[in-house]
Amino acid sequence: MPLSRQRRFPRSRASVRAARVFVHQVLSDWDRVDRLDDIELCVSELATNALLHGVPPGRQYCVTLTLDGPLVLLAVRDTGDHPVPACPPTPDACSGRGLFLARELADDLGITEHPVGKTVWVTFKTESRPGTP
Repeated sequence: MPLSRQRRFPRSRASVRAARVFVHQVLSDWDRVDRLDDIELCVSELATNALLHGVPPGRQYCVTLTLDGPLVLLAVRDTGDHPVPACPPTPDACSGRGLFLARELADDLGITEHPVGKTVWVTFKTESRPGTP
């Protein structure tokens, strides 16, 4: 049976660090730390994107982690109407590489549109330490 943890974060810069701490704690609790750096970087990028492009003032975004066998699913849902860019940034752009980084680090990446907002999700195949499920 899959395990899942979810937390909402306010629209503030400090929430990106709080999202990383949340991910670190959950993955440590689940003993899935072999891809921890990649997953923490992805939550930073996805949470930052939610703040910059997806969370209207006064609203929150939600981070969900699900462990299903060896797979960790990280999902960041916002409530904004800003679409996900279809094109990668130009080589000389100063920003816009968050989804590119997430796509490179994760085993899979997807975007689910909702009537209000969207969810950007990434998956990672992980391994538990010997003697743990």
